[in-house]
Amino acid sequence: MVNEIKNALAELAIPEKAAFLPKFFKTGKGEYGEGDLFLGIKVPDQRAVAKEYYLQLSLKQISELVQSPYHEHRLTALFMLVFKYEKTKDIDVQAEIADFYLNHLKYINNWDLVDSSCYKILGRYAFDTQNDDLLRKLSLSEAMWHKRIAVVGTMYYIKKGFFELTKEFVMHNLQHPHDLMHKANGWLLREMGKKNETELISFLNKNYQEMPRTTLRYSIEKLDENLRQSYLKGRIL
Repeated sequence: MVNEIKNALAELAIPEKAAFLPKFFKTGKGEYGEGDLFLGIKVPDQRAVAKEYYLQLSLKQISELVQSPYHEHRLTALFMLVFKYEKTKDIDVQAEIADFYLNHLKYINNWDLVDSSCYKILGRYAFDTQNDDLLRKLSLSEAMWHKRIAVVGTMYYIKKGFFELTKEFVMHNLQHPHDLMHKANGWLLREMGKKNETELISFLNKNYQEMPRTTLRYSIEKLDENLRQSYLKGRIL
């Protein structure tokens, strides 16, 4: 069955896209996606394959797919995992899927893999089981992808109207050296603001002068233009 899925994906490969994606996902030596391989498959096509096959695959088979050196195999596997999680109401099955995710973190190693899956599985599981420490442990990890999983995982909390964990993780990794964390932090703050602008403004007024420029720009993107310019020009004391 795993080979059948790989063959289905191979038929959707676009050579020109396969040539472009390594540059887009920074796979060069020393870059964050170093060594990743691409087939050149559009994301909607991967999602369609995942939707077609996810009920037929066991977690063991998904494990085989998620360990593939090919990026699209891993993303398709994660789509399947998300579909399985969203389909079930059995807390034991949800726990099994969350454990699977945690046990395969080394393969969830680029921003799209993280962002497409973490809040729909780990974020939701942590929220529903009131286990904030599940995400907190990742936020305190030395690994950047773990940190990104943690903060993006709080997207589920934001959707439910809870913001404290997002703010905690943003502050903990506010000065992280990598731009990918600056973008993630700003993105989650912006999402918080879309849900509750007062919460965002309160956070910004306390912290915006210490925020990396990328984080600030992402976080204020949806604010009134005059207010946005006030933050960018440091007018708010």
